[in-house]
Amino acid sequence: MEQVIRFLLSNFTLTLFVIGLIASLIALLRHPRPWSRATVTEALLSWFLFFSLGVSFLYNFVMHVFFSEMAAAFIGWQASPFQKEVGFASLGFSVVGFMAFKGGTGMRLAALVGPACFLWGAAAGHVVQMVEAHNYAPGNAGVIFYTDILLPVFGLILLWMQRGTVTITETGMPKTAFPR
Repeated sequence: MEQVIRFLLSNFTLTLFVIGLIASLIALLRHPRPWSRATVTEALLSWFLFFSLGVSFLYNFVMHVFFSEMAAAFIGWQASPFQKEVGFASLGFSVVGFMAFKGGTGMRLAALVGPACFLWGAAAGHVVQMVEAHNYAPGNAGVIFYTDILLPVFGLILLWMQRGTVTITETGMPKTAFPR
């Protein structure tokens, strides 16, 4: 059991992605059928934003700010004051991810683009560390490396799929296809 918990927490980006998929399924099961593309996309995107951005970056903030020695060792680095900066940047991404959970298209795009730049930059840094320093620590070359690349792609694809599915009500406010 300890190994399972260690795996889930060490690979928190994958864990929270899967939790987001489960939350999406639960939300869909509570929604009348048949499900439209807009309904499915909204469920997947909103819970992706909540868990893969909001909760995941909050976890990253806590680890880099309060448990920096452990986070650095997991990545295969020495602890550094710059980890606090990464932690607080993660806090910002987390807050925007939570805001985008119920936000409009512009908010959701902003919530995805900032972390995408950060995560793809981190993935490039991981590659450099693998090639130059032979750093194959789990936090540098494991699941985290792959989710740094794939999670932004998944989120941006969902946002692209959602285009044209938001309607404007009589009051001029956007109405998504999926009530939260």
